[in-house]
Amino acid sequence: MTNHVNLTFHGAAKTVTGSCLEIESDGTRILVDCGLFQGSRSLETLNHGAFAFAPEGIDAVVLTHAHIDHCGLLPKLVARGFEGPIFCTDETSELLQYMLADAGRIQEFEAQRRNQRRDRAGEGTFEPLYTEQDGLTAWRQTRPVPLEEWFQPTPGFRARLWNAGHILGATSAEVDAGGVSLLCSGDLGPQYKAFHADPEGPSGLDYVICEATYGSRSRAKLTISERRDLLEGEINRASSRGGNLVIPAFALERTQELLLDIAYLADENRIPNVPVFVDSPLANRATSVFARHAAELEDLEGKDIFHHPAIHYVDDAAVSMRINTMSGVIIIAASGMCEAGRVRHHLAHNLHRRDSTILFVGFQAQGSLGRIILEGAKQVRISGSDVNVRAHIRRIDSYSAHADQAELLDWIKARNPISGSLFLTHGEPGAIAALTELVSDDDPSLSIVTPKIGECYQLQSGTPAKLAGTARTDAAQLIGRDWQNDYADFAVSLKRQLARISETGNRQKAITEMRRVLERYSDVHDSQTEPVRD
Repeated sequence: MTNHVNLTFHGAAKTVTGSCLEIESDGTRILVDCGLFQGSRSLETLNHGAFAFAPEGIDAVVLTHAHIDHCGLLPKLVARGFEGPIFCTDETSELLQYMLADAGRIQEFEAQRRNQRRDRAGEGTFEPLYTEQDGLTAWRQTRPVPLEEWFQPTPGFRARLWNAGHILGATSAEVDAGGVSLLCSGDLGPQYKAFHADPEGPSGLDYVICEATYGSRSRAKLTISERRDLLEGEINRASSRGGNLVIPAFALERTQELLLDIAYLADENRIPNVPVFVDSPLANRATSVFARHAAELEDLEGKDIFHHPAIHYVDDAAVSMRINTMSGVIIIAASGMCEAGRVRHHLAHNLHRRDSTILFVGFQAQGSLGRIILEGAKQVRISGSDVNVRAHIRRIDSYSAHADQAELLDWIKARNPISGSLFLTHGEPGAIAALTELVSDDDPSLSIVTPKIGECYQLQSGTPAKLAGTARTDAAQLIGRDWQNDYADFAVSLKRQLARISETGNRQKAITEMRRVLERYSDVHDSQTEPVRD
């Protein structure tokens, strides 16, 4: 007889980031992933609140891969009392040494930067989410395990990892908890993914938790050769304009894929002989892990692409700043969604230039600076300053490390029969709804659940999941664009709007009226939140 198992979604439900699943069986608890929320400032506040569970009560973590939205809260988890093992592949463990330490440095830097901003004068001190040392402490708790071999995360649980074809070391996590079988997809790679074989996994499960990042989108099935053709065109057009080509790229995997293609195009003399700066210390360290595992990677054709003469790895911050005095170079910098890191100062120096090009090659979450630029903003706010957008904004979809709609559907079909329920997570609401409809049309009898953050489900072998705990209302309100996105849009256009008022007196009246509106709402808020007195 199987036990009842509880499955709780602490992130990546109706949103793309913050992946964290809690599986409880007979009082024993494990997490699958513990990731950072990324996107709007409001959504990121979820990173700073208390965990919805006691960290010291978690017995183990099974980690699917090293992207920060899946691992980025591990340092906080450890700092708050988690002392158990973190199981993952050897490649993921190697990457975490750099990923988590870098995440801690970014947290410390961002806290310092915010505290020094003039527009925050008089506000309370902003504390970092965790430190570089916290990141290294979490990394030391990793326990590498091989693919497709059962291991015991903690008594009462069995697990094994399957290649997910997403990034170096990425897996899907199969878990057996008290006789109930689950498969957590992690992030799934697409067909024609560079470096890695196609995703694999078992079939005949009770429950499957599948990502839906591109659940509403179908991409052209481009081979690596066809993708290189697209990149060649973008580089040559950018070069002909005379300005810089800035490519915001995730430090892990996306940067290395770009290096693969740029090195190939340079060797074939298909692009100009210009310097390529990889301006990300984290990307440089991640690239060293790829180089160590080069013998295991596909598509290298025997070439040492990571030491190509056209490619220059930048670690020193002063050198990074000097790049902004140049023209006609290629700059690959993190972060991929432009929310932190060195790419922000490259954007600040290039967005206003009509001869520069910004090329997006990855997913941009709602509320992120990258998404706002892609959606056509004429001005954006970067580190407290307004920046006009005059550069050419371009996009290549074929570098995605995620399966698209058809590939997700194929992966789900390959897991059949699913005797309990299919959970669709790690996607924005529209993507989840579209994939739900597609899967339902294909198999009308299948139980499909689209959970919200905070919801808990009771699982029993061969039975559809039953809702056992309700969602967090605070989390639902923070997903998508927030008031700070709207404020940034309003702030950057305010001066122009006031300038359109011809009479000085009317401008002053408009300002006075706006102040009154703000004061009126502030008064309502104050009266609602004032404590009740006897």
